[in-house]
Amino acid sequence: MTGWQEEKTTALLILENGTRIEGRGLGATGHAVAEVCFNTALTGYQEILTDLSYAGQIVTFTFPHIGNVGANDEDIETLDNATGTGAVGCVLKADITNPSNYRAAKHLDEWLKERGIIGISGVDTRALTAYIRTNGLTNGVIAHAPDGVFDEKAIAEALANFKGLENADLAADVSTAKTYEWKEGRWVWNQGFKPIDAPKNHIVAVDYGAKANILRCLANEDVTVTVVSASTPAKDILALNPDGIFLSNGPGDPAATGEYAVDIIKELVASDKPMFGICLGHQLLALALGAKTVKMHQGHHGANHPVKDLTTGKVEITSMNHGFAVDADSLPAGVSQTHVSLFDQSNCGLAVDGKPIFSVQYHPEASPGPHDSHYLFKRFLDNVRGTVNA
Repeated sequence: MTGWQEEKTTALLILENGTRIEGRGLGATGHAVAEVCFNTALTGYQEILTDLSYAGQIVTFTFPHIGNVGANDEDIETLDNATGTGAVGCVLKADITNPSNYRAAKHLDEWLKERGIIGISGVDTRALTAYIRTNGLTNGVIAHAPDGVFDEKAIAEALANFKGLENADLAADVSTAKTYEWKEGRWVWNQGFKPIDAPKNHIVAVDYGAKANILRCLANEDVTVTVVSASTPAKDILALNPDGIFLSNGPGDPAATGEYAVDIIKELVASDKPMFGICLGHQLLALALGAKTVKMHQGHHGANHPVKDLTTGKVEITSMNHGFAVDADSLPAGVSQTHVSLFDQSNCGLAVDGKPIFSVQYHPEASPGPHDSHYLFKRFLDNVRGTVNA
């Protein structure tokens, strides 16, 4: 056909089995090696890509239209004091359209460039997702070269040398390097983030890769949150005289982070302070209590995961992002399973019998996701206030 020209390949996604996927590049240039996963959420691509739980991963979006509401400076989950970043790449079906939303401040392509995230579009994301579901999470390299010329040798070496996320302590790579206070509550439409002016209690949050909106949900219960690094000794945490202790979400293998975190958490548990853990914090608490964690086949990544609260009998639709899970059969005496996934019956929560200590596997702050699980923050603060006022 006269005037027809084959479109040039400007991006690659190469899987560890040798599968080579070609497409159109967007965002940052260069290449990055990581674990390739998929996320089924329909909204919240900014929150997903800036969630530090995705450190060391490339996110395949199953929803085909990503970027159509643009990007802004409010929907970012990476904390300013974090020492690392979230996802290194993203895989899209359709090209990014011009933004159409009153909150949009810039095009997603521009935003991806600013954050150093490499993207590829024009991919059959359904086929890639089906492959991961069948074969499990896989390692891969994503590359973007606007001129279509790739450093094939460097890409191959990067993939060959990547060890994957098992035995990887990524929390140490993203946690804050300094202690600081957080006094910002949840976002209010047309008002921005709620300031917390008269806090009633003091919570210390151990940062393994915390999300901004998790801290906002804590602060929104009228508390001051002091954020400390993942390796802060228990005596230093207790010296801050907290009314309660929070263990945050984060990336990587809990067993690797547990090499230093477990002993710290054991001391915190022995203090009888109210405690609440989310995601990696849940897994680390389980390890400290004597349970085990396992690598999942495909992980849970999305905003539509049904979980049953065994303490109330209610089912909530939750947001999840994890590739490791607590082995429910390994929970020791004195520790009860409180929540379970209705997709695969995997463990999604635990509580220490007779103590104000509990945790969940999913992300109850709903960024992105449904608001069904906000009650957990109130449950934690009820424990705190019941202990403080006892």
